[in-house]
Amino acid sequence: MIGRYTSPEMGRLWSDQRKYETWLQVESAAADAMARAGIVPTEAARDIKARGRFDIARIEEIEQVTQHDVIAFTTAVAEYVGPSARWLHFGLTSSDVVDTAQALQMREGCDLILSGLDGLMRAVRTRAEEHRLTPMIGRTHGVHAEPMTFGLKLALWYAELGRDVLRVQRARETVSVGKLSGAVGTFAHIPPSVEADACRSLGLEPAPVASQVIQRDRHAELLTALAITASTLEKAALEIRGLQKTEIGEVEEPFAKGQKGSSAMPHKRNPIGCEQIVGLARLVRANAGAAFENNALWHERDISHSSVERVILPDSFMALDHMIRRFTRIVTGMVVYPDRMRENLERSRGVVFSGTVLLELARRGVSREQAYEWVQRNAMRSFREQQDFKALLLADPDVLGVLPAVDVEKAFDLGEQLQHVNHVFARVFQEVTV
Repeated sequence: MIGRYTSPEMGRLWSDQRKYETWLQVESAAADAMARAGIVPTEAARDIKARGRFDIARIEEIEQVTQHDVIAFTTAVAEYVGPSARWLHFGLTSSDVVDTAQALQMREGCDLILSGLDGLMRAVRTRAEEHRLTPMIGRTHGVHAEPMTFGLKLALWYAELGRDVLRVQRARETVSVGKLSGAVGTFAHIPPSVEADACRSLGLEPAPVASQVIQRDRHAELLTALAITASTLEKAALEIRGLQKTEIGEVEEPFAKGQKGSSAMPHKRNPIGCEQIVGLARLVRANAGAAFENNALWHERDISHSSVERVILPDSFMALDHMIRRFTRIVTGMVVYPDRMRENLERSRGVVFSGTVLLELARRGVSREQAYEWVQRNAMRSFREQQDFKALLLADPDVLGVLPAVDVEKAFDLGEQLQHVNHVFARVFQEVTV
């Protein structure tokens, strides 16, 4: 189901066609390496590379009998290779081929994810710069806290996406290993030099040690990196959903001409794209949990991990690929309402500047406890009586006895509150400051 929405490149990567192509690539690389080592005839390796091909329907037909996918695959390929096929899969066990080929697929999958993240980060940065100084209210616990800018919110997303890129890059390196060490990792039938040679030709590192399989802590690290990346998208999408609430109305995901929001209510414009991203993040996160379970196998290997990986690897890559592409469209096209942001900022009648007033009183010698009491009582009165907070402070003799009216006014200066926004941007986007 996920495959319907993923990019063509990611969909092809996890297709049966690509899987068998990658298996054949590994078989051919192994045959070439063994030919160079004098283990198999050079002509046989040449035949495997030149004639090796397969028909998926034939593989599936053979597998109905063998109940073993790799044997079905090698049998189907052998029908095309001819007599030299006796050297196909020579000295190898199934996991030598499957795990090494899977490493190639995971590596390419990481490259596609990284490419998508690059595009998303560029989109986020563009909108962050656009709204660098667009003031809005910051919220903690869902309640008005202090002023900030919408650009700062986007800069925070950008910085986290940068860390996601590093995590995926590290995981890509971790999974880019192959193994041709045989049934229990002892190189009983081919020497380590063949493994090193074949892996080199595939652009992989040989696993330093393996059992029958490459160890699944590597795969768990990868799935965790994908899950954390999904959680970043979830965080950002959830924020857009919150800001799109009718009562807030500060941001809205794009709503295309002709799009419908509800079968019953024609007025509805729902944040369905962001909701989909939040939902898919749950799936990718759950898949990471399954990857942890795959690390513990009986002795040198069982196949309890195999059925799980056939689902969690393609599904996680395809789901995250779709999430990245969809969120890039959302960020690029999202509608921002600066006037509504200003209106909401002023909705709490100035109490969001209470912290500045508190500090100014403390700066002039009032104990923090006393200053807090004076400021809080006026804030609570502002809430209770729906009066302007600054006006209440200017009428409070305790406050004015310490803080002149001009300094009370200055405490409500939005420019003072946001004076360091450019510094934060310089740090996030590595801008050169003079």
